[in-house]
Amino acid sequence: MISPRVMRALAAPVLGHLDPDLLAMMDEMRDQLRRLFRAPEGSFAFAVSGTGTSGLEATVANLVQDGTRVLAIVTGYFGDRLAQVCERYGARVTRLEVEWGRACDPQRVREALARQGADIVCVVHAETSTGVRNPVEEIAAVAHDAGALILVDAVTSLGGHPLELEKWGIDAAYSCTQKCVGAPSGMAPVAFAPSALARRVKCRSFYLDLGLLEDYWVRRKYHHTISASLVYALHEALTAIDEEGLEARWARHERNHLVLTAGLEAMGLGLLPPVGERLWTLNAVRVPEGVDEATARKDLLTRFNMEVGAGLGPLAGKIWRVGIMGHSSSPQAILLFLGAIEGVLRLQGHRVPPGAGTAAAIAAIDG
Repeated sequence: MISPRVMRALAAPVLGHLDPDLLAMMDEMRDQLRRLFRAPEGSFAFAVSGTGTSGLEATVANLVQDGTRVLAIVTGYFGDRLAQVCERYGARVTRLEVEWGRACDPQRVREALARQGADIVCVVHAETSTGVRNPVEEIAAVAHDAGALILVDAVTSLGGHPLELEKWGIDAAYSCTQKCVGAPSGMAPVAFAPSALARRVKCRSFYLDLGLLEDYWVRRKYHHTISASLVYALHEALTAIDEEGLEARWARHERNHLVLTAGLEAMGLGLLPPVGERLWTLNAVRVPEGVDEATARKDLLTRFNMEVGAGLGPLAGKIWRVGIMGHSSSPQAILLFLGAIEGVLRLQGHRVPPGAGTAAAIAAIDG
């Protein structure tokens, strides 16, 4: 869900893409995004006009060229997508395949780099196809030991999980606006640390060329017609994050994940990843035996106006992907979901102790 204050920002009168007031707002956003990414001084943080996939492609397009050696850590659907985009830009990609539902062991990265080396290591921080959180800080250290840059997909972690570009040594990262950041879809925050800026390549794409985008965002040269309304919404969402405090926002997402987990466990429902590898923002809930997961999702939507994601790839039909992030990361949303999922399970004859999930969640909130 989008907060009312961000929705109100969308309704403001539209300014031109080179209007001084809009450009001033974009300058503020660059500072806000650098703080949100915890990026070092000298970084270029901004928002690509496009969805999260445009952020993915923008980082790849400016760092990968023909022959670039890429080690792509694939722990799910979105790690595979990142590897595919690198291949499209001419990279020699080596895929480090990890079991879906498990995080990557940094030692495997070290061993892979010792065998063949790499110019760039790519990893998804929050793999939303499996609910897994990868140990990016440790992987980044391994990559740097081998002389490689580290490129991080932070689509479902930025604003909801600790993410520290400077402290962890992340060279480039991309995200989206509609998840933990709390704005509508349509823009993609990205950040290039000085280490990545120093190793950028000639970009094949005009639209995603970092130099041209920097000309627009910093030097006021026309490049494309940015959506003023989406700028307003993102600026307001980033302002709300500043007001809440980033550490407090991370803690809220962790706390609400634990509340949801307590409720699910009381209902006999488990999560796919083991404890310690789970996302707070996207919960991969195992579908109980004998339950038709697609019917349950349809019933959640039509009866309770709640939408959850289906499993992807080898997990199709086996999990529900339950997002609690941004404005939706709240005890109220969790209690509504637990009551609703109990109802749709009962429709299929799957019995759970009445009210067990909500009771356990309330106890976790009070605890």
